[in-house]
Amino acid sequence: MVASCFLRKCLTALAGLLLLSFESLAASQIEDQTEQFFRSGHTNNWAVLVCTSRFWFNYRHVANTLSVYRSVKRLGIPDSHIVLMLADDMACNPRNPKPATVFSHKNMELNVYGDDVEVDYRSYEVTVENFLRVLTGRIPPSTPRSKRLLSDDRSNILIYMTGHGGNGFLKFQDSEEITNIELADAFEQMWQKRRYNELLFIIDTCQGASMYERFYSPNIMALASSQVGEDSLSHQPDPAIGVHLMDRYTFYVLEFLEEINPASQTNMNDLFQVCPKSLCVSTPGHRTDLFQRDPKNVLITDFFGSVRKVEITTETIRLQPDLGNMESRYKKEWMDEELMEPLKYAEQLPVAQIIHQKPKLKDWHPPGGFILGLWALIIMVFFKTYGIKHMKFIF
Repeated sequence: MVASCFLRKCLTALAGLLLLSFESLAASQIEDQTEQFFRSGHTNNWAVLVCTSRFWFNYRHVANTLSVYRSVKRLGIPDSHIVLMLADDMACNPRNPKPATVFSHKNMELNVYGDDVEVDYRSYEVTVENFLRVLTGRIPPSTPRSKRLLSDDRSNILIYMTGHGGNGFLKFQDSEEITNIELADAFEQMWQKRRYNELLFIIDTCQGASMYERFYSPNIMALASSQVGEDSLSHQPDPAIGVHLMDRYTFYVLEFLEEINPASQTNMNDLFQVCPKSLCVSTPGHRTDLFQRDPKNVLITDFFGSVRKVEITTETIRLQPDLGNMESRYKKEWMDEELMEPLKYAEQLPVAQIIHQKPKLKDWHPPGGFILGLWALIIMVFFKTYGIKHMKFIF
């Protein structure tokens, strides 16, 4: 009797241990799946795209920025998560032979200005102060949401800049400049204020590598179109417009991005190789020592794409709808539509009253040859009455 009770207790304890082990195993599997899904540690993406140049001969810098803007939107980053800064409006420039357009390729088939471009900072709003305020969040309370970088510690941010620069600086509007030290300090403020998870910095300018030499904040990866002492060259000259359409480095980067889709597994190491010196003429550079992950494990879409919110659950969810309820609901809606009297097309328009107005009477104008005939008649009467002999008294 005692032995049977002891055996029963042992079996109960063993069953409890097995149940606990199975539960812990299931929990660890769920945690592993979650960690694998969020392997980059970010839940949202942002992009800050900046063109710092104005004047017509810098057409290519606006085209650079708008082309990157088009690519990140195509890969899933919405306008609400993009801060677009353009120092000049090339689409409406009087020298533009094709108004309201900006092209990035000489075939003139792709208008990167399009009809859905949302420029957040334009013309003289593009200043060093406004750029730094956007990054650090030190902006007035009255600033609209579209002009704010509302990122957090789970945000991956792409920062793209293009313009004219030199060793350790980038010009804004040909009137001021931002230095590499100011940019590095702004990124440090962003890190201290938990405004990013990982940051990708890309710059297309002369001596671009000098702009990331002073970075010291963690989780920053940087790319530049040229090394210190090198110029970043233009590409795609167009005789009709009279200027170059793009810069070489951005042209080949965008050519690479055109092959990327939201589900692509292409990594950052592939991006480093897109523009060798044989194509760019300058020597592109990159810096990864501040970045915690191996670039070969970082997907292009971690910065150029957008993540979707996904909730992982172990519960079973019925995806089959209740056909009976749906059928009765559709039948009711169909009957309601039948009872409604259809409106005429003109009555559906807000300008219906204008459509039914009587046309205004046109002002009377003499026929085209009437005036000429009248003058001919006056001259004939004059000559018949006075003759040529009286002409000397008139003139």
